Amino acid sequence: MTQHSQARAPRGFTLIEVMITVAIVAILASIAYPSYLRYIIRSNRSAAQGYMLEVTNLQQRYLLDARAYAANLAALNSSAPSHVSSNYTVATAPKTGTTLPGFTVTATPIGSQLARDTDCATLTIDETGTKTASGTNGVAGCW
Repeated sequence: MTQHSQARAPRGFTLIEVMITVAIVAILASIAYPSYLRYIIRSNRSAAQGYMLEVTNLQQRYLLDARAYAANLAALNSSAPSHVSSNYTVATAPKTGTTLPGFTVTATPIGSQLARDTDCATLTIDETGTKTASGTNGVAGCW
């Protein structure tokens, strides 16, 4: 008997093995993708909150120099960074109808952030540090 006449063992994967692998990958992806989206939403929100706190500091410095709060971001020589402005519209304005001067900083979600972040939605902070969130999670779940 020669070496060439011996039967070779089959090589490769069977269709069943490939289908099991595809099923496992699909299950893992169905778990991982929603978690990834939640992470992106929280990350975008955190970036907006960080910028809002920066604007709050700029407003306090502006008050020391001008004895009034700035009317908008342009008066503060500030604009939202691109990673914030692509997901939120951030604005600041002085409070009206109050005896004491004050301001609010508002971050309103836009685009996909608006559609996905219904838990927190629009975020605000004022001169006293009072924070609000218009979504279903409220302040405790968003700030």
